Amino acid sequence: MKATGIVRRIDELGRVVIPKEIRRTQHIREGDPLEIFINADGDVIFKKYSPLGEWMTAVQHAAQALSKSVGQGILICDREQTLACEGVGAKEMQDRRISKALMRCMEERKSGMLDDETLYACEGCSQPVAAIAPILVHGDLLGAVLVLQTQSPTQQQESLLAQITLTANFLAKSME
Repeated sequence: MKATGIVRRIDELGRVVIPKEIRRTQHIREGDPLEIFINADGDVIFKKYSPLGEWMTAVQHAAQALSKSVGQGILICDREQTLACEGVGAKEMQDRRISKALMRCMEERKSGMLDDETLYACEGCSQPVAAIAPILVHGDLLGAVLVLQTQSPTQQQESLLAQITLTANFLAKSME
C-alpha cells in the first residue's frame, strides 16, 4: 500500500472526502461505485467496483467463444481496463488500462465498425480496434466488446457486428 500523506476527517454523517488529485489520477468520477474492503490489519481500502469483474468467468468464456467464432482477436473491457483478451494479438492487452480515446468512443454508446478512424484499446498497443459494441445495463455503460483489426478479416462486417452486439447484450442481460 502506498502512503499519500493526505489525512481526512470523517464528518458527522460518516463521510470522507477523497481528494481531487486522487480522484483524477485514479479516474474516479462522481457516481462511480467504490467497494470497501478491510484487510487483516484493519485497514479500510476503497477499490473501484466493476460489475463485469463479478462475472469474470462468464466474460472470459464469452471472449473465448466469440474469438473462436469470428477468428479474430477479442477484448472485453470495463470502464477502466481489459478484463478478457482472446485470439490473435489480444493477449498483450490483458489487464491493461483502456485508452482515453476508447473511453470516449464507449461513452457514445454506439455499436459499429471503426472504418474511418484508428482506435487503440490500450495506450501503447499496436493493434487497432475494428469494431465495438457497448455493454449497457439499464442505460448504464459497464464496458464494451471489441474486435481487433486483422490483415485479412475472416467475417463480413454485418456478421461480425451482429456477433459482438449479441455478446454485449448477453453479458448485459446476465447482469440485470
